Amino acid sequence: MKASKHSPRALLCSVLLSIPLFGQAETVNWANWLTGQISKHPEVLAATEQAAARKEDAEASEQPLYNPELSVGADRTGSENNFEAGLSQTIDWSDQQGALQEKAKLIRLSAQAGLSEAVLTQTSESLFALVEWRATTLFEEIAESQQQRLDALLDQVEQRQQAGDLGRADAELLFLNLSRQLSEVAQAKAAVDRAETQVQERLPDWRPQDGGIPEYIWPALESQIGEADLLSHPSIAVARAEWQVLKSEAEVARRKATASPTVGLSGGRDGGENVVGLTFSIPLNVRNNYSAEIRAANRRALEAEARFQALYRKQQYDLAGARASWKRYDKQLRRWKELSQGRVQRSADLLEKQWQVGDLSTSEYLQALGQRAESLKTGIELEKLAQLGLIELLSQSGELITPFQ
Repeated sequence: MKASKHSPRALLCSVLLSIPLFGQAETVNWANWLTGQISKHPEVLAATEQAAARKEDAEASEQPLYNPELSVGADRTGSENNFEAGLSQTIDWSDQQGALQEKAKLIRLSAQAGLSEAVLTQTSESLFALVEWRATTLFEEIAESQQQRLDALLDQVEQRQQAGDLGRADAELLFLNLSRQLSEVAQAKAAVDRAETQVQERLPDWRPQDGGIPEYIWPALESQIGEADLLSHPSIAVARAEWQVLKSEAEVARRKATASPTVGLSGGRDGGENVVGLTFSIPLNVRNNYSAEIRAANRRALEAEARFQALYRKQQYDLAGARASWKRYDKQLRRWKELSQGRVQRSADLLEKQWQVGDLSTSEYLQALGQRAESLKTGIELEKLAQLGLIELLSQSGELITPFQ
């Protein structure tokens, strides 16, 4: 089935496509996969039904206010059969329907913005989960690699100890490091298990072999993040639409306070004579002029406006904070890459050679291996924070998801 212009899939298909990307064909394929997964999430399905219900409310609001009324009566006087039939219609004198039709347009905008907000939230959380999963898997790889290296080192230490090249203290020191590493591996694997469940909760068909976010998805330059019009951000659009809906409700209340007359036309027979009648009635709003309802509706509209302004202001600061945070992490990540330049990857073999020839003691070697592992973890952590920061920035700016025009 072809997705409608404003369906969740149409909204989701723009995920990440609003960002300048490399490998456009691969990007589209991955984005389509992501859209299919997110569209299956119960939160998005619930938001879709909620939006559909609100659109039905809008359609109901557009319907005519008053239906015509048909009246029929009959009686018998002596030998004469009398009857009367009439038709009456209440007139929308103050054009309440015009105000309700305007309200219906705003309800549709609010419904669409609410759906976009749900999709944006689910998209952000899904990408966050994928980034976290990738980082935990890399941490696990480092922990396992460190354990394998210590296992191999233990065999060498035992051989050199038998040869009299090393003392018993070296073996005990290595045993203590290996014991601690076993705990670290277990914690790393548990973290991966938790991260996997988080991704699977958000992306129903995802499996670990599907991997994380492909590298070609990430923008390469800071300049590719432009200023966003926050009024189009789904959260801001929801608040603004709700304010406008309440504002239109205040206008409906004002017009409703104006009395609507009813005109009727009837005809029949009475005492053998044809009779025709015309009626006109209008409520007299003397005991209740509905001014309290008008004031209450105006107050609700003012409250919604203030909440919209507060949220808009907060979003501006949140966006500025997210941009500053991402720039900070991205800068440090670039600096770490400049410093490492493959040195961390090559250092393990170099350290082992120095230990073999006696340039490093066993304790120094173990300490250096630990520092190397920490350096690798630092790089992974910085990359994770930079990626999370970018996702947060795109989420706060509303660029993460842009409906098709």
